[in-house]
Amino acid sequence: MIARLLALAVVAALALVAPASAAEAPPWQTRVFARVGAPGFPAYVHVAPNGRVYAATYTNPMGDKIASRVFEWTASGTLLRSWTVPGQDLGKPHGVQVATSDARGRLVLLEKSRSRVLTLNTRTGRFKVQATLPALARGGKPIPNYATWGPGGALFVSDYGQDVIWRIPAAGGTPRPWFRSKKLAGAAGFGTTGLVYDAARRSFLVTQQTTTDPLDLLRGHLYRVPVRADGSAGKLATVWTSGPLDLPDGFGIARSGNVYVALLGTNQIVKLGPDGRVLSRFPRAPLAGSNGSPVPFDSPSNATFLGTRLLVANQSAILGTTSHHAILAVETGERGAPLVVPRTARLR
Repeated sequence: MIARLLALAVVAALALVAPASAAEAPPWQTRVFARVGAPGFPAYVHVAPNGRVYAATYTNPMGDKIASRVFEWTASGTLLRSWTVPGQDLGKPHGVQVATSDARGRLVLLEKSRSRVLTLNTRTGRFKVQATLPALARGGKPIPNYATWGPGGALFVSDYGQDVIWRIPAAGGTPRPWFRSKKLAGAAGFGTTGLVYDAARRSFLVTQQTTTDPLDLLRGHLYRVPVRADGSAGKLATVWTSGPLDLPDGFGIARSGNVYVALLGTNQIVKLGPDGRVLSRFPRAPLAGSNGSPVPFDSPSNATFLGTRLLVANQSAILGTTSHHAILAVETGERGAPLVVPRTARLR
């Protein structure tokens, strides 16, 4: 009995002096997960079901003629390999986002210059064009921005340039408008960004950077769009309204239902409760992006869960600071909701 008590005392003492594990790191502690090489400007991070981490390079605001690249890292941030994206129109603004994975393990890519949805087989290095988003009447240039698998294994895609959410049928096919609304029209080109399907509530969460409503021009929103029994879209509802020029971008959902939204305009992350109530902002002061790491937030463009950490693509979309092109890991203290890839989630 005495020996057992001594052993417990030793364990307790060691626990007091042992360094905290990654899971015990204080909330909002930020580290550099990986640097992103040329051509830079990462805009989204995808954590695949195989545990690998992927990001691609997006648009250089000053313009360039360098083809976009897709990078692959381990879960600890070690760079493994990369691929050059073929077939882009390098005379136009161009960039790629790694949106999700399909049931075959291929990456689903969204390509800006030609408004295309691609897949990348990481075993063979083969790229395949799956769909091209068309321009709509009273629409602008189609810009596929985020994608998520939804009911029936269909792929749903947000459009940064047009007021529409697209639906591409399971096993591939022609993209069709699934939901259109003037509330998805952005001012000065700052349109619809993040898109995640919430299966538990049979609805989509959508982030919008700005609207064209003169009374609401500079504010962004987190919307919810329910899915009716027949698969059509229900009435859009506002979950949260941002401050002026926050420019909400991609977001991650925790198992608790809390939503973490990257604010590209003010260089912050906002934590929302399931009801849209603001729980906290990090950092508290806007614009400077001072997060305690060697790389400040500079146009943070997404928030993807890897365990209890958010992986944030630091795009530096306005300043174009090369040293800020990085993936940052931000501790939240809670686990993210798992990525769901339906068995029917595959294109051609």
